[in-house]
Amino acid sequence: MIEKRHVYMSDDLLRRNPCITAYKAPSLDLRQELANATVPELGSAAARAAIQDWGRQASDVTHLVFCTTVSGCMPGADFELVKLLGLPLSTKRFMLYQAGCHGGGIALRLAKDLAENNPGARVLVVCSEVITMAMRGPSETHMGNLVGQAIFGDAAGAAIVGAVAGDDLMAGEERPLFEMVSASQDIIPGTEEAVVSKLYEEGIVYTLHRDVALHISSNIERLVKAALDRVGVAKDWNDEVFWVVHPGGRDILDRVQTKLGLRTEKLEASREVMRQHGNTLSSCVILVMEAMRRRSAERAWRTPGEGLEWGLLFGFGPGLTVETIVLRALPYDCQAAV
Repeated sequence: MIEKRHVYMSDDLLRRNPCITAYKAPSLDLRQELANATVPELGSAAARAAIQDWGRQASDVTHLVFCTTVSGCMPGADFELVKLLGLPLSTKRFMLYQAGCHGGGIALRLAKDLAENNPGARVLVVCSEVITMAMRGPSETHMGNLVGQAIFGDAAGAAIVGAVAGDDLMAGEERPLFEMVSASQDIIPGTEEAVVSKLYEEGIVYTLHRDVALHISSNIERLVKAALDRVGVAKDWNDEVFWVVHPGGRDILDRVQTKLGLRTEKLEASREVMRQHGNTLSSCVILVMEAMRRRSAERAWRTPGEGLEWGLLFGFGPGLTVETIVLRALPYDCQAAV
């Protein structure tokens, strides 16, 4: 259940621009202008927090992966973030537009590849989402739009990704939290109409099919087994695996939990993000990782993965597309940033 959400737009802005809340009112120019300004601003706040937690300087960032579903301009939010944070002008930038709810998994997978193939690289991942492009009044004939208004919220998440040799974990100032052991992407066949997002003069319009949760839960067991088999890990899913699951909606979490036979507490980090933020698109999985890290520290568990070593991250988005990352949570005596 969603208890609250955060919206970057103010009441005053909405009063001055009633076309944003009117159903099908032509408003693309205004929406785009607002999103182009707010997406990098919100993303910079998350990025600053990640860099501070990392413990090194912004000048040490070598690559930037910026993901958003709602903004679109050139130069983009990645360019603006370089200016806002004072990143090196030589920072190698990657801008991901219109990725959707699995965008956080895409960004982390890309950062993993960049770090592993560029010695010494430190990749700043930023996912920033505002619902400016999609907020509008209800319609009795478009229930998918109403569902979107009910669950989506604004948020940004950020992380630093690098490749550190095992012998160097304790030698330097960096203490990684999670290792991304493997990352993959899968399309669930026959579900291309389940989640659809299109850009019109009225902004972004979502179509969300009632069977999204059913499609995901019907395939999740197969994807879990395939991911763990790829890395040769055989673990009890309740006692030996932690779960970072995109909180796309309560029905998704409920069905995944039931299908995998998980105890209620195994998805508590995902449910906490759902309660406090709603579905924040690409930034969701990073928020879940942070919620899990915080809960683990508060309970004095041995690792940020609820005291466990192995975990799975899942992002679900249009396609239906599933991003899967096998994680290892490192003990707190060698921790600092993702």
